[in-house]
Amino acid sequence: PGLIKIRLKFLNDTEEVAVARPEDTVGILKSKYFPGQESQMKLIYRGQLLQDQARTLRSLRITDNSVIHCHRSRGATAASPALPEPGPAGPAPPGLPLGGGTLMVPTVMVVLALGWYFRINYRQLFTAPATVSLIGVTALVTFLAFGVYGQ
Repeated sequence: PGLIKIRLKFLNDTEEVAVARPEDTVGILKSKYFPGQESQMKLIYRGQLLQDQARTLRSLRITDNSVIHCHRSRGATAASPALPEPGPAGPAPPGLPLGGGTLMVPTVMVVLALGWYFRINYRQLFTAPATVSLIGVTALVTFLAFGVYGQ
């Protein structure tokens, strides 16, 4: 008597039904359904992060068949204070931090431009399958570039 069912919905669209009393607190709900992971679990109800562990479900207006979204953070918040606090950023080291991935797209574009230059100026050396292949590779690289950088 007096129990309410709460649907706990996770990011992968799975659901679990939690049974609780309206007098239970957010902390009790976490410890009951996520033992040992209380500090990692974030509960969200109606777009609000339930941070106050002492608030009751009744005070949050969580009723029967309500949905609470659950998110597990990657690291434990208890381990966070052990990490050094980021200080003010110092001067950046000279030079550009260039990795292999940074130069990949410009390199592929230059190779494609050279391919099209030779296709236009030395038309007699390109067969029909070579031209179709060049068109296909150009279309593929264009779609990939817009897919990666168009977000």
